[in-house]
Amino acid sequence: MSGFREPGFADRQKAAQDARKNLLNKFKSQPGVDDPLVAAKRAEREALAAKRAEAKAAREAEKAEQKRREEEAKAEEAARIAREAEEAEAKAAAMEAEQKAKRDARYAARKAKRK
Repeated sequence: MSGFREPGFADRQKAAQDARKNLLNKFKSQPGVDDPLVAAKRAEREALAAKRAEAKAAREAEKAEQKRREEEAKAEEAARIAREAEEAEAKAAAMEAEQKAKRDARYAARKAKRK
């Protein structure tokens, strides 16, 4: 059995040339742009991209609709709070007027008693 023989310059040069040749053959064996298989793959990728874009647009539309509903709910809640505050203010004013009327009636009764 022979020992390990270190490759010389010519061996390394031949190995590099073979590697370049293999790389060139690999590149040449790939299908061209006009190949039906390449065109089919490209069409498939484009269809997938269009589908993704459509799904993204649908998600964006759903987000916009959700945001609109939330804004509408906030506006409705603010209107409800304002209405309740107005009703409470009106109730307080009515209560105050009623108390004033009772107080005036008591005062008039006291005045009438003295006379």
